[in-house]
Amino acid sequence: MTMLEDRATAVSSPTQWPAAYPKGYAVVDVETTGLARDDRIISAAVYRLDERGEVEDHWYTLVNPERDPGPVWIHGLTSEVLEGAPLFADVAEEFAARLDGRVLVAHNAVFDWQMIAREYARAEREAPVRQRLCTIALSKELALPLPNFKLESLAAHFGVVQQRAHHALDDARVLAEAFRPSLRAAAAGGVRLPLLECRPLTEWSDTPRIGRQATGGYGGHRQSGWRPSRKRPACPYPNPGRYEDGKHLKQGMRVAFSGDTSTERELLEDRATEAGLHVATSLSRLTSLLVTNDPDSGTSKVVKARQFGTPIVDEAAFGQLLRDVDPADG
Repeated sequence: MTMLEDRATAVSSPTQWPAAYPKGYAVVDVETTGLARDDRIISAAVYRLDERGEVEDHWYTLVNPERDPGPVWIHGLTSEVLEGAPLFADVAEEFAARLDGRVLVAHNAVFDWQMIAREYARAEREAPVRQRLCTIALSKELALPLPNFKLESLAAHFGVVQQRAHHALDDARVLAEAFRPSLRAAAAGGVRLPLLECRPLTEWSDTPRIGRQATGGYGGHRQSGWRPSRKRPACPYPNPGRYEDGKHLKQGMRVAFSGDTSTERELLEDRATEAGLHVATSLSRLTSLLVTNDPDSGTSKVVKARQFGTPIVDEAAFGQLLRDVDPADG
């Protein structure tokens, strides 16, 4: 146990609890058909917690994605199981009631939030969420001695037993039980919670997805046209230099993206920011790494990366690197 965890038991009276902390949390897990922008939620669970992390209630639902369920070998939800499930639009109101006025908490929270936001946009509604908290980011703030930042590692650290991995309800339960001691440790140590803004989708185009009718039955599915201008907070860490093949990324490294990605660019950039990386909009000699799925393309960023000797990795490799980012020096 860390010093912060040992001190967590000292937080007992209301006067000792940080006044700036949120008044309630919604611990969320969603299972999906995949990771791309046109993938769908197939199950969702919410554990509502009070300001100190005590469970108030929980809720779970299956969702008919109106398409192939994707990696059944991971989530176990077949087309037959989901056929009679409600559509997202049918559960949107109840889901919203569970989220309303609370901070959304999830493991890799930007992914869950983006999936939820897109489902609400499809239903022509807006999720009542204004802030999110990623338990990966909180674990890093607390300097928990984890071998990696997987949910099972966080659960094992706090002695939480997982019963059904990749089942939304059990994953949400496990995360809620691990979040409670994390929250109390943060309160005891006066740690500022790593809260980030949740920005709902503001546009939703009617551009059809071509070629889906024959494979998934969701031709005409609308895709997001949301591209609001975004000013990210300045990266608080110094640039440690270039990424070296075979080593970990380090907080403060400057990362640029080029070309199309299977995962939504906003999601990739948010994940990089939450990991403590500096997302750069252009490429220079200071850029630590370029992420592109087409290293042979002639884009200006790829050309400059070749000129400067900037390391290049594809999206899949970058996703692996994000799982274990070293803390900044000092």
